[in-house]
Amino acid sequence: MSWISRLLGNKENSSDVAKRRLQMVLVHDRSDVSPGLIAQIKDDIIEVIARRLAIDPEHVVVNLSQTARESRLVAEIPLLANQRQH
Repeated sequence: MSWISRLLGNKENSSDVAKRRLQMVLVHDRSDVSPGLIAQIKDDIIEVIARRLAIDPEHVVVNLSQTARESRLVAEIPLLANQRQH
């Protein structure tokens, strides 16, 4: 589901959710990165970003994606305000 669809309130159907979850499982298996390690990385990212920006830690999403040429770790971090924390 694209961010535009989420913004407009379009809901994902269960087959899309299941497909995305299966893709994540396959990527984790191929990259040899455990879900536990991804959770630790997510916690570290939240801790570091929260030092400088007001974020919504409950809605941070960290995904690992892989293509034939590269692997990517992508973090979606919702900001609560456009202010820096001190």
